[in-house]
Amino acid sequence: MSQLTLMIGLGNPGQQYAQTRHNAGFWFVSQVATQFNIELSADKKFNGLTGRGRIFDRDVRLLLPLTFMNKSGQSVVPMVNFYGITPNEVLIAHDELDIPVGAIKLKTGGGHGGHNGLRDITPHLGNDFHRLRIGIGHPGHKSKVSGHVLSKPSIDDQMAIEAALEAAMSALPLLVTGDFEKARSQINGFKLPTD
Repeated sequence: MSQLTLMIGLGNPGQQYAQTRHNAGFWFVSQVATQFNIELSADKKFNGLTGRGRIFDRDVRLLLPLTFMNKSGQSVVPMVNFYGITPNEVLIAHDELDIPVGAIKLKTGGGHGGHNGLRDITPHLGNDFHRLRIGIGHPGHKSKVSGHVLSKPSIDDQMAIEAALEAAMSALPLLVTGDFEKARSQINGFKLPTD
């Protein structure tokens, strides 16, 4: 059973994108960095913000690509290659249109599902990495997708996404030790509390 050695959050750099749905992956990895006092600093070699620290006594690297979403591979691939990390030691957190707001899913393998960040990574990395899919809901028509992912969620949606991220954070001990079956069951079973 391989443990997790690299956690990647996908998003777009810059203040104008910081609060947009497309940056949900950034939000998760930034939350991990904050909770475990891992400093993220610019690393030109990997075109991103990187950090390294102990998470539940495991040595884990963090990466936020600063290449813009559709060029995420230009950050992820050099880092994976440089450290000799295998895909099954990688977790990529990203926003997911096909999952309702406030839901979160852990998946291993599969295609890119039309996600531009994954589309740029999978030709080089293959499909065997783990994905933390953070639900942002679908706007209903593909013509509205770009505006949807690049806009800020409503307050209710933001609270729902944050609750889902908290659920993922509570599964971190399982994730970093490589117990993906248990982590999947815990994360995928998360339901937003109803009033």
